[in-house]
Amino acid sequence: MAILSFRNIAHYDKMIDTHIIDSLYNVYVTTSLLQIKSIGPKLVPFFKSVSVYFVLLAEQPSLLTACFKCLPIISLIIFVLLHGINLSKEYAFSRRILTGLVFSCIGDALLVWPNCFTAGMCMFAIAQIMYIFAFGFKPLNLTLGTVLYMSCSIVIYALMPGLNGILAIGVPIYTVLLTTMAWRAISRVQFFGELWTWTKLCSCIGSICFVISDTLLGFHYFHSPLPYSQISIMLTYYAAQLGIALSAVDSKNNSNIRVPTNKS
Repeated sequence: MAILSFRNIAHYDKMIDTHIIDSLYNVYVTTSLLQIKSIGPKLVPFFKSVSVYFVLLAEQPSLLTACFKCLPIISLIIFVLLHGINLSKEYAFSRRILTGLVFSCIGDALLVWPNCFTAGMCMFAIAQIMYIFAFGFKPLNLTLGTVLYMSCSIVIYALMPGLNGILAIGVPIYTVLLTTMAWRAISRVQFFGELWTWTKLCSCIGSICFVISDTLLGFHYFHSPLPYSQISIMLTYYAAQLGIALSAVDSKNNSNIRVPTNKS
């Protein structure tokens, strides 16, 4: 009888845990759908400015070219601001994403002029550092980090023959920062231990697009010219920044959501 009672209690506890998880999941899905529906109109300026940039697609350095290139990132900066931001601890993630977008925007403007490439790369390095601190180092996921850093080493090795002067130091450093950012963003997507969020998936996809964009840029400038380079580089870049900006939508709530687990 004691064994039977224990089994009934264990079964009852399992039913309660399943019910709680199902309830939390339903609440999360409903909330996510409402969030996605509400952010659509706020992203209209971003998609319009991206369309304008690709329609014009000016390759000659000019102030007008810099303005059109920066407009999509400015739209994302406004998007993050519209979701609320202040100096409290719960908005630390959003502040860091916002700061990263601001430095990215400055970097975009500088990269319009070839002689400002190093300065532009420095701005993007700061942006990557802000994104790294936003994404944090939990969970660590050393296996993923090892794979990404090995890939990073291969890219650096391939680009080194085309790097001269300060770029021979700056490009490898930036590549490591970019890889670290991708490692931290991808590691945030956990299917066990906490409720999975679509905004974390956005930052994951965004970081991958960032790696693709900057890898294309690196090989185009320092290895061998690529066909349709400007379109492919900028398309993946804007997708990257969009994904990262979207990660700020529910960032202040993510740390408070956990799936109940049995503890012995």
